[in-house]
Amino acid sequence: MAVSVDGQWVTFSPPAGAVGLIGDMTDWRKRAPIPVVDGGPVRLRLPRGAWVEYAWVDAAGEAFADPDNAQRSLNPWWPYPRAAVVGEYARHPLWQMPDATLKGTAHRLTWEGTVFPGTRRVIVYTPHGYAGGPLPVYYVQDGVAFYRTGKLGDVMDRAVQAGLTEGAALVFVEPGDRNEEYYLNPRYLDFLTEEVMPRVEGPLVQASVRGLWGASLGGLISLFLGARHPELFSRVAAHSGAFIARPGATRDGVIDTTTAGEWLLEQLRDTPPTHLTTSLDTGTLEWLTGPNRRMAGLFADLGLDHQYREYPSGHNWVTWREALPEAFLYLQGGA
Repeated sequence: MAVSVDGQWVTFSPPAGAVGLIGDMTDWRKRAPIPVVDGGPVRLRLPRGAWVEYAWVDAAGEAFADPDNAQRSLNPWWPYPRAAVVGEYARHPLWQMPDATLKGTAHRLTWEGTVFPGTRRVIVYTPHGYAGGPLPVYYVQDGVAFYRTGKLGDVMDRAVQAGLTEGAALVFVEPGDRNEEYYLNPRYLDFLTEEVMPRVEGPLVQASVRGLWGASLGGLISLFLGARHPELFSRVAAHSGAFIARPGATRDGVIDTTTAGEWLLEQLRDTPPTHLTTSLDTGTLEWLTGPNRRMAGLFADLGLDHQYREYPSGHNWVTWREALPEAFLYLQGGA
């Protein structure tokens, strides 16, 4: 048996060749693997109702999938994560409903970038029956992942058909180099205002209000730009925001999301984004839980218009997909 669950205790039985366990419980590679001792099982106490992703590590340090567990997850980055559930992972009521029969319309845009090099791609998803007029417009980072894996358009369709809220325009913006574009880069605003917005607002939709939306680094750049530009943005959704970041900070030649400190928290404490309505959430099994709690705590202390939610899972699309309905309903002022 690959994994057994007894209350909150989860026992991971190692296959042949496994010397360590990694996953949400180690923030994957950010902490050392949990060692396998004399071929015996690894026993951990995890939150009740948690969805936990994991993999085994061999003697060469290479991760591999548990051959005895067929339960995959919504993980687009690696082929080896497998999942275990501590009891039952709760699903939002919108995901329990049948697919909406009245679906929105997807408009695909492509052009050669000028602010950042390369071919740029955007999907603009408008509500069913939209024929013009003002409506909220959300610019969604990591657009293809939110469109295909997160199914944010499906969330909107279900919520609208159920009468929970009005529709919006979802602008799914695909990055080029997301590390460069999303890590507190003010030039990303130039990309949005000079290249994306002119192709969306006017030709396809009329914006009543604008919002920014993203997960991890996408959540970081969304809150960073949304807080700095009240003339443009009034709403932000950030899932597991990568709030360990500082302009120009690197570690081992790459952007630093583990030791850079919480620069954005300091900035917003000094200059509160009183113009924003913000939805924040995070998994409880990831290295960004603390920074997201502190950001939400600051917003609570300042009396800012926000919600904060936690999910018993990690830094992955299971967490973010589960968070999408409440984020959408909150920002849209839904029931």
